[in-house]
Parts: sequence; structure tokens; C-alpha cells
Amino acid sequence: MNVEQEVIKTLRSVLNLEASGVELTGSTALLGSIAELDSMAVVSILTALEERFGIVVDDDEVDGRTFASVSSLVDFVQSKL
Repeated sequence: MNVEQEVIKTLRSVLNLEASGVELTGSTALLGSIAELDSMAVVSILTALEERFGIVVDDDEVDGRTFASVSSLVDFVQSKL
């Protein structure tokens, strides 16, 4: 399984980015760069990632650095696998 591709798919789905033309790569900045990414979206993304990867994310494990970029989110998911 390609973790980066799955994380990008999850972001696209949860944030409804399919039609927006926003390109997501490892270096894409997230927080502060994608308008759809607000606090409620963060919760939805984490829930979707937990379901997709079978992981559990505790509240104290996540901070702004986790959602700094696609790569930082991928690194976080990989650390939980």
C-alpha cells in the first residue's frame, strides 16, 4: 500500500477537492494554504485516516506540525502503522 497516495485520496475526499483543481503532492502545504482545511476538517481527516489505516490517534499526538504539509501528515500516519 502506498501511504502517500492513500493519504492524498483521503484529503481529496474529505475536503471535496476533486473538482477544485488543487494539486496535492508531498510538498503541498496544508494548514493555512487550503481554505477547506479548518478545525472540523482536521477531525474528519483524522477519523477517515483511522478507519482507512486501522490506526488510533490520540488528541495529544496531533499539533499544527502534523498538518503542515502532505508529507508531514504522511510521516505521521507511517509512524502510527
